[in-house]
Amino acid sequence: MLNSSRSWGRCLSSPVSSCPCSMTDVVLLQGLLLLLPFAALLLYWYSVTVQYFCKVAFFNCWIAAMATLLSPYAALRGRTVENMKILRAAILPLKRFFGIKMQVWGSEHLNIKEPYVMVCNHQASLDLMGMVEIMPDRCVPIAKKELMYMGTVGWACWLSGIIFINRQKTGDAIDVITQTLRVWIFPEGTRNQGKSMLPFKRGAFHLAVQAQVPIIPIVISPYWNFFSSKDKKFIPGTCTIRILPRIETQGLSPKDVPDLTETVRKAMVDCRHLWGREQGPERSVRPGGGQEIKAILPLV
Repeated sequence: MLNSSRSWGRCLSSPVSSCPCSMTDVVLLQGLLLLLPFAALLLYWYSVTVQYFCKVAFFNCWIAAMATLLSPYAALRGRTVENMKILRAAILPLKRFFGIKMQVWGSEHLNIKEPYVMVCNHQASLDLMGMVEIMPDRCVPIAKKELMYMGTVGWACWLSGIIFINRQKTGDAIDVITQTLRVWIFPEGTRNQGKSMLPFKRGAFHLAVQAQVPIIPIVISPYWNFFSSKDKKFIPGTCTIRILPRIETQGLSPKDVPDLTETVRKAMVDCRHLWGREQGPERSVRPGGGQEIKAILPLV
C-alpha cells in the first residue's frame, strides 16, 4: 500500500512524458475533444430534430444580436419609420442561411401611392422573413404591446416606428396611416399552423373603415413542407407569398365591418385552398420601385 502510494506520488510529481498512465489519459482526452465536433456535426446532419432546435436558436439569437448591434445607430436617428429599412436589411439574410426560396405573386397590387392596410395570415416567427420580403417603404406592423418589453428587440421595434397599440383603440393607428401611409396587421391575432385560418379579429377592418383606406390581403403559403414546431422540422424549402387585389372601404361604415371581415377572410382562405391548382409566373419585386424582374431566389 505504501509502495503504491509512493509510485503514484512520483508519477504525479514527474513530467507527463515520464508517466505512461498520465500520457494515456491526455491522449484519450484529446481524442475525445477532437471527436466531439465531428459527432455534433453528424448529429446535426442526420437528425431533423437537432436541426430544428439549432435553427430556431440561431433565428432568435440573430434577431436579438441584430437588434442589439443596430439599435444604437437607429437611436441616433430617433424614432422614425425610416428605421424599418435597417430592420428589414437585418432580417433579409435569414432566408439564405436557412435555404428558404421566396416566391412572390401579385406584387403589382402594391404599386399604389395611397395609404392602405395590409392583412396577412400568421403562422410562426418565420412570417418575419415573408413580411420583410414584400413590405413596402413607409410601412410598419402593428404588434402586441408585450413585444415592447422584450429588451433590445422591443427597443429596436419601437425605434423603427412599430405601433404597440391597445386593440380596443384605433386612434393611434389612424394617425400612423396619416403619417406613414401603410400598416401591416395579422388579423388572426395569434400564430396558427393549422389547415384553416382562425377567425379574424375586427380591429384591422375597423381601422381601414375609419380611415377610409383599402385593404390588401396577403397570404403566405403553409410551411408544412419545411417547417413544423409540432414535428420539430426545419429544413430548406419554398415559401410562396400571394398579394391579392385590394378591397375598397370607401363609403363603408362601422356596421359594414363584420361583412367586410368575412369577405377578406374568405378571399384569403380560398387562396390557400386553391394553392396547389393555380400556377402562374414566379416573380418578385421590392415594392416602390421598378418592374417585376426577379425570379425565385437560389438556395444558398
